[in-house]
Amino acid sequence: MPTKSPAKSAATRGSQPMLHQKGMQIQEFGTVRQLPVGLSHDARMYSCERLNQCLADSQILYSLYKKHHWLMRGPTFYQLHLLLDKHAGEQLELIDTIAERVQTLGGVAIGDPRHVAEITVIPRPPDGVEEVPAMISRLLEAHEAILIAAHDAAKRADEMGDDGTNDLLVSDVIRTGELQAWFLAEHLVDTPLVES
Repeated sequence: MPTKSPAKSAATRGSQPMLHQKGMQIQEFGTVRQLPVGLSHDARMYSCERLNQCLADSQILYSLYKKHHWLMRGPTFYQLHLLLDKHAGEQLELIDTIAERVQTLGGVAIGDPRHVAEITVIPRPPDGVEEVPAMISRLLEAHEAILIAAHDAAKRADEMGDDGTNDLLVSDVIRTGELQAWFLAEHLVDTPLVES
């Protein structure tokens, strides 16, 4: 019976995916590693905690935008359908930026939706379809919760010398959230569509 050459055996073995692997957790959520970013452990820990809360709430806001985008109804369907999808895309970009800031600070970005659901402050909507003004109000309330927390976190990050987190919160989270809230709020103004 012929034997396999060692080179062929290693090549065959090397192309098979090693499936169903389990590993140890190498960093726990809520901890920070020491990275050479010029910030104290306390500043990085604080920023990671606040950023992870913002990240969780922003992931829920993104999901609300997509839900309401899909379930939109009524005479302004097309405009709101497009607007909510645009806002969802902007939130998705923010989510990635916030998560990368947590990682840059040596933390662990919250990513599992089940974990997100445990720590978010954004109330859960009904599983069904709400009336359009209720959908918009729900989005505005989520924005306001995120904005209040972001203003506070930005101020504290600045006091702790974390300019990068302050800049991200002010330039990205707050400015994007304020603009999106304005666009949404204008859809709740009671003005006639076709007559004056």
